[in-house]
Amino acid sequence: MTNQPLNIRKKDSTAILQSLGSGVVPRTGLEHIVVGRAAEIRQMIKELENVAEGAAAVKFLAGSFGSGKSFLLALIRQIALAKKFVVAEADFSPDRRLYGEGKGVATYTALMNGLTTQSRPDGQALPAIIERWISQVQTEVANREGLAGVAFDDPAFVTKVQAQIRSILTQIEGLTGGFDFAEVVNAYYRGYAQDNEELTRSALRWLRAEYKARSDARRDLGVRGIIDDANWYDHLKVFASFVTQIGYAGLVVELDEAINLYKISHAQNRSKNYEVILNIFNDAQQGRAGHVYLVFAGTPEFISDERRGLSSYEALKRRIQTNPFETEVFRDLEQPVMTIPPLLPEELLTLLLKLRTIHSCHHGVEPLVAEAQVQTFLAQLLSRPGARQYLTAGDVVRSFLHALNLLQQNPNMDRTAVFTGAAQEAEEHSRAARLTLKEQEQEPTEENQGEVPPLGRFHVKH
Repeated sequence: MTNQPLNIRKKDSTAILQSLGSGVVPRTGLEHIVVGRAAEIRQMIKELENVAEGAAAVKFLAGSFGSGKSFLLALIRQIALAKKFVVAEADFSPDRRLYGEGKGVATYTALMNGLTTQSRPDGQALPAIIERWISQVQTEVANREGLAGVAFDDPAFVTKVQAQIRSILTQIEGLTGGFDFAEVVNAYYRGYAQDNEELTRSALRWLRAEYKARSDARRDLGVRGIIDDANWYDHLKVFASFVTQIGYAGLVVELDEAINLYKISHAQNRSKNYEVILNIFNDAQQGRAGHVYLVFAGTPEFISDERRGLSSYEALKRRIQTNPFETEVFRDLEQPVMTIPPLLPEELLTLLLKLRTIHSCHHGVEPLVAEAQVQTFLAQLLSRPGARQYLTAGDVVRSFLHALNLLQQNPNMDRTAVFTGAAQEAEEHSRAARLTLKEQEQEPTEENQGEVPPLGRFHVKH
């Protein structure tokens, strides 16, 4: 495989090299480094297309630490944005779950703060989504009424725009929580038209579920309800309907680190969280939700453990059980759970060669190492004791980029020595990560004192 010229933006190559070198997934340029996930990508594109047609879907990504779940989530996000979806993303944590003591609504707030669109890919897109739509409505009203050149804060014009906004939001008003949502959007428009920043901030606070008392919301916005633990999912469906009404393809919701639900020590609280997932799943399957795609990502324990995982909740277990005819070769990717296998050695080699090309293009130099040297580098890593079990794709990539950076800055260094040292560094990193994970598994958190979940042979990211 030779080094082919690559048409890549400097912004993308910078994001790829810096992010992967630091052990995180880049936000842009993923199409240049995707390897070995063609079948999964085709399936998820198909599901996104169904959602754009009005369906709803729930997907569970299951993979052990380092298998590439976060990368696949980032790739889904990039594809969804290109297809005109709004994407909301958040990680579960001890303070962000699906149910209980403000933790469900905390997840909703994180999702609203993490909104992205193609034009606002870095998050915090909520005000931009609303204002872009308001601007479109203003233009439509001005053209229809023959009011070109009218001041957008003219009271008569504001009244006409408000009427148009109410007309568009009529369908949303019939949904649970939809009437209050429509009232708040109207309040946002009034603040926008009147240059009343306090009113627009209050509307954004409500939409992000930051009001804790109904009395405060009624005083500031004239609405009786707020978004809370009991209704946040209903409002997520309302928001999905809203973004569809105003021209987007739908809403994609990505929830990572689902192991934090598995780690809930109190069985009843854990079951309550799983009950929310069951309700979400049933809504999607029975057509009670539309234009929304929810993706949960977690380790295999989160899915299959019959004592603490989703399979411990009998109703969910029946719905997510694996196709009994599936094999490692012949997979059913349409089922709710999509297992993410680790990359094969030949796929890892392809990835490293792609990164070699990106690195050389980024620095404007010829490739620093030959393909044979890359093959030797990978073979060194994979031949070390325990590498097949513990060495992740992230470890390999980070070590490879460290080696390339060293050679780039020190052209007189011996390439063989650098690569050998890099391989040793990767193995030490893997060994240290393994020990850290083992210590974390053995040390109960404040919440689950006295009960440590059985992790078996899997190693999870904390």
